[in-house]
Amino acid sequence: MKRLNYKHLQYFHAVAEEGSVHAAARRLNVTPQTISGQLRLLEDQLGNQLFAKAGRGLELTDAGRVVLDYTREMFRLGDELQEVMHQGTAERPAEFRVGIVDALPKSIAHRLLTPALTGPGRMRIICHEEQMPVLLGELAVHRLDLVLADSPIPSGMNVRCFNHLLGRSPLACFAAPSLLQEYPGSFPACLHDAPLLLPTDNASGLRTELLSWLNRMQLSVRISGEFDDSALLQAFGSEGHGFFFAPSAIRDEICHQFGVHCIGEVEDLVQEFYAISAERKISHQAVREITDKATDTLFS
Repeated sequence: MKRLNYKHLQYFHAVAEEGSVHAAARRLNVTPQTISGQLRLLEDQLGNQLFAKAGRGLELTDAGRVVLDYTREMFRLGDELQEVMHQGTAERPAEFRVGIVDALPKSIAHRLLTPALTGPGRMRIICHEEQMPVLLGELAVHRLDLVLADSPIPSGMNVRCFNHLLGRSPLACFAAPSLLQEYPGSFPACLHDAPLLLPTDNASGLRTELLSWLNRMQLSVRISGEFDDSALLQAFGSEGHGFFFAPSAIRDEICHQFGVHCIGEVEDLVQEFYAISAERKISHQAVREITDKATDTLFS
């Protein structure tokens, strides 16, 4: 089999990122004709069309998306090779590929991952943030070593993966100072008729429990925003767009980072944190470091 021409892959990668041949040509300082000709040679060699016209630009075909995944990995390895050589080391850093469910608070993820980074040996961590189903698919085919989540594997998902409970934290309620002036009173009565920021249905299973708790407390709220990403939700909360809930374990960090006040805690609402692996008995050293020290890192 004829070996791939890496210059062809570089041209392909540029077109995929820029969305057009002309934009890629400007970036690489070559003519559009050069790129078009090299792309045709690459498509002939691979036996697949990699791009399709989309208006004035190009979009990747299914085959093109597969090729893009490979080129990203190849160029990342090339950058790593240069870095290792420039550092004058003979040891290649071990990779630790982690998927983080986008609803999981970033400071929780950082706390959980810290033991893996401070363990023995050189470690390069690669984090991907996505929704649970996508990450579990990547984990099942061993493109990830671990998934960190705020809920166990959803029932009905046909994946061979295993839950490892890392810890629990009750939920606390937060609000910006301006919002507290507008809705004074003690917690939770101050939430009545107030704006509330929530995770989306896809982002967190805790949303249903939170709404049920509000209903039991006979509190009618106005949902003013829904977010997949917890950091974006908290950023909106910091600007006074609504009350929001987050794990009590990180309340000091949230108050300091976003300039909000913690106005109460709900012991009935508990958020759980999970490490999800493709193996029942954990063998990966970094995953063992995380699971063994989770309680200390979460609640220290």
